[in-house]
Amino acid sequence: MEQGKYSVGLDIGTTKIVAIVGKENEYGKIEVLGIGRSKSLGVHRGVVNNITQTIKSIQTAVAEAEANSGLKIENVVVGIAGQHIRSLQHSDYITRTNSEDVINEEDVEKLCNQVYKLVMLPGEEIIHVLPQEFKIDGQGEIKQPMGMYGGRLEANFHVVVGQVSSIRNVGRCIKSAGLGLGNITLEPLASANAVLSQEEKEAGVALVDIGGGTTDLAIFKDGIIRHTAVIPFGGNVITEDIKEGCSIIEKQAELLKIKFGSAWPGENKDNEIVSIPGLRGREPKEITLKNLSKIIHARVVEIVEQVYVEIKNYGHEEQKKKLIAGIVLTGGGSQLKHLKQLVEYITGMDTRIGYPNEHLAGDSDEEIASPLYATAVGLLMNAVQNKPKGVSEEEEIPLEETTEKEIVAEDSKIEAKKEKVKAEKSIFERFTERFKNFLDSAE
Repeated sequence: MEQGKYSVGLDIGTTKIVAIVGKENEYGKIEVLGIGRSKSLGVHRGVVNNITQTIKSIQTAVAEAEANSGLKIENVVVGIAGQHIRSLQHSDYITRTNSEDVINEEDVEKLCNQVYKLVMLPGEEIIHVLPQEFKIDGQGEIKQPMGMYGGRLEANFHVVVGQVSSIRNVGRCIKSAGLGLGNITLEPLASANAVLSQEEKEAGVALVDIGGGTTDLAIFKDGIIRHTAVIPFGGNVITEDIKEGCSIIEKQAELLKIKFGSAWPGENKDNEIVSIPGLRGREPKEITLKNLSKIIHARVVEIVEQVYVEIKNYGHEEQKKKLIAGIVLTGGGSQLKHLKQLVEYITGMDTRIGYPNEHLAGDSDEEIASPLYATAVGLLMNAVQNKPKGVSEEEEIPLEETTEKEIVAEDSKIEAKKEKVKAEKSIFERFTERFKNFLDSAE
C-alpha cells in the first residue's frame, strides 16, 4: 500500500511513545492497521529534555508499528503538549475594500494571519489560531461568514501559545528519527476529537486528559473550542508520592497504583495488606491498602482541584457558559479506580470515562479503544482528515457511454468536489506550512 493510502499519528508522551497507523474505511471510520509503543525516556512533563533518548524511543515505536502493519512509515502527525502551553482570547477585525463582494476564504485567512502577527513574550510562538464567532458589520454570533456580504469582518479567537524551543525540539526529534512532519496539533484537541461526540461539544463539555506528566484540559461549548490548559501534574506524581510514602522503588510503586490503587480511601478496610518483596536480601515490606489510597487520594484531589480552577476561569458558573455535558476523563490516569466518583464529588459535574472507540472501525483491537490511546487515535484522525482528498479515478467515466450533457454535469460535479476539497484546507494545514518554514529557517 502506498503512503498516500494510510496515515500515521505519533503521540510523544511522558511515559510512552505511541505510533499508530490507519486509514479511513468505506464507512468513514478509522481502521487501525498497526500500532507500536515504546517507553518514553527523554520527555519530562510533556517537554523533550533529552533529544537522543527521545529519537531512540520514537524509532522503536515506529519500527514496531511498521512490523505490525507491514507498511513503511514516512510522514507522521505529531501532538504537542507540556507545561509551556498557554491560551488566550483575542479579538481582531479587517475592513474589506469592497463590501459588494461576498466574504470568501481569503478574507477569513487574512483575518487569521493578522492574529499570527500578535506580539508574544520572548521565546513564544503561536501554535493555533482558532476562530470562535464572527461578526459582520456589527452583527454577531455568526459561525460561518463565507458567502455573506459585509464591509467589516470581525472575530473572537482562541489563541494557543507555546515555547519556540520546545516546539523546535519536537520537530528536530521527528526529523532525526528519519520521518517527515505531516502536521502538528495540540494534544488536548486530538484527544477531544477521539472521545467526544458532537452533541457533547454543543452542550458544553470539559475534556480532561490525565497523562503521565501532564493533565490536559479542553473546554467546548456550542461546538467551538473555548478554553485549553495544560496542568503540569499527571500520573507520575502519584507514583512518586507512593514511592516516597511507602519507601519502595518506582517500578513497585507503579504496579501498586495500577493493581490496588483507588482514589477513594473509605473503600479499603484497615486489615487489607499487600506485601512487597524487599530489595536484595531485605525483608518484604507490608503496606496497608488504606494508606496507599490515602496517598493517592491526596494527590488526585490536588490535580482535580487545579482542573476545576481552570473550568471556573472559563466561566462555567455563568448560566450562559454552563457545561451541560459535564466532564469527560481520558488518558492513562483516568483508569484509576473510583476516580469518576471523586471528580463528581469535588466538582458536582456529571462525569464519564472517555474511550476513543466512537470513530474506530467495529473490528478494532479492544486494547486500542482504551483511554490510554485517546491522544494517539485523535492524532491519527487528524492525519486522515487533513489528507488532501483528491478526486478518485473511479469517478472518471468512460466517454463512449455518456452523452455530452452527462459529461458537463459530471465535470461540474468534479469541479465542485475539487472546490470543496480546496475549502477543506484547514487552519491546521496552514499552520503546518508555517511551522515547517519556521523549522527550516531555524536551522
